[in-house]
Amino acid sequence: MGGSDKSKIVAGVLQVVLGSFGVGRFYMGHTKIGVLQLIVTLVTCGIGGIWGVVDGVLILIKGGVDGQGRPLRD
Repeated sequence: MGGSDKSKIVAGVLQVVLGSFGVGRFYMGHTKIGVLQLIVTLVTCGIGGIWGVVDGVLILIKGGVDGQGRPLRD
């Protein structure tokens, strides 16, 4: 099992900047979480966007895995 072709820096920055729309999660291949983040943001009138920012910071600090379970590259 090799590493992902996706970058943790790109995923984290996308998630911090556009996380309320789930963009970082879509980039990583986690479509269900991306859709859920978008729905939560819409239902809470934007307050749920905090989830995306926190998620992005965690991706930048800890890394993560792509949709196939491979670790993101640095």
